[in-house]
Amino acid sequence: MSLVERFLKYVSFDTQSSEETGLTPSTPGQMTFAEYLKSELESLGLEEISLDENGYLFATLPANVDKELPVVGFIAHMDTSPDMSGKDVKPRTVTNYDGTDIVLCTEENIVLSPSRFPELLDHKGEDLIVTDGKTLLGADDKAGIAEIVSAVVYLQQHPEIKHGKIRIGFNPDEEIGLGAHKFDVEKFGCDWAYTMDGGEVGELEFENFNAASAKIVFKGRNVHPGYAKNKMLNSLHVANRFISLLPENETPEHTEGYEGFYHLIGMNGEVEQTTVSYIIRDHDRARFEQRKQRMERLTAFINAEYGEGTAALELHDQYYNMREKIEPVMHVIDIAFEAMKAAGVEPHVKAIRGGTDGAQLSFKGLPCPNIFAGGLNFHGRFEFVPIQSMEKAMNVIVKIAEIVAK
Repeated sequence: MSLVERFLKYVSFDTQSSEETGLTPSTPGQMTFAEYLKSELESLGLEEISLDENGYLFATLPANVDKELPVVGFIAHMDTSPDMSGKDVKPRTVTNYDGTDIVLCTEENIVLSPSRFPELLDHKGEDLIVTDGKTLLGADDKAGIAEIVSAVVYLQQHPEIKHGKIRIGFNPDEEIGLGAHKFDVEKFGCDWAYTMDGGEVGELEFENFNAASAKIVFKGRNVHPGYAKNKMLNSLHVANRFISLLPENETPEHTEGYEGFYHLIGMNGEVEQTTVSYIIRDHDRARFEQRKQRMERLTAFINAEYGEGTAALELHDQYYNMREKIEPVMHVIDIAFEAMKAAGVEPHVKAIRGGTDGAQLSFKGLPCPNIFAGGLNFHGRFEFVPIQSMEKAMNVIVKIAEIVAK
């Protein structure tokens, strides 16, 4: 099975994760996919294959040299985003892309256009796998899984390429922030690892957002609107008052690079009670803490203005910037740099405006930077992946194994 065939098979599995179930994996489709992958790895003759009750799948490609070498891991996640359906994905390949609009769905006039997505033009002349406009594609991160498995097969077929012991790990629920939650780092047994979960060719990421979630519940007081003067307290208005006190330009749609933000992701309420949900992000740890403190101050301000107990805040840290864990072992970045150049890829170090499983794994004792998998426009109907980008990612994995052995 080729890299492309493998990828197309993988996206046929519906593995959309869910924040609602409280289970691991959060949806049964992820375990179905994990069991398929387990059988594939067994058929390839890999060793130390294990699939636990939480959907974490580990396997080993044994070393083909006698000398003692570091054990390196490659990791990708099996779930797709809850943002859009991943059921009945119908991918198609646009061969030798010419730089014009790609009609994904004629009936609904869904068009993947370089006027809206100029990154398409970086891939003129390449072969693009796209959606039918009704689902996401699933390159995030089934491209990563296909690249890892295909790299392992390539190494098996080319024993002249010397390598140490390689561990591969596929986990559930990355898209809901729980991919590393039950990842057994000790059992995985690596000196360091790489997540194959980045986007554009050449991306190499070893710093990410510090992240927290915030939920604020506003209590109101409902009175017949005809007789409500000086009696009613409308929790919807109080919630809007809180929202207005946050900096209006510190939101995702107004920030880039290292700029942090407050992102309003949910608002649900009536006069009696309104719940507002935020995610808080910043690369700088001190600014991150200041953002959380601002939420606390504003909650206190609302209670002072409308009465104690009007607003209640729940804050939860989600993950931290992995940079502080990677900097002491920068050789893992140097090796990735060298591997990319050997594979004909220009490395492009960038800070992740988000998080990866690697961030949490790094804080669990497994340094784990992130390497490109090649897909673009993740989490929606305009997602696509160039075949040539997947091939380059696969080659980078092979080169990392080769360089470590040297």
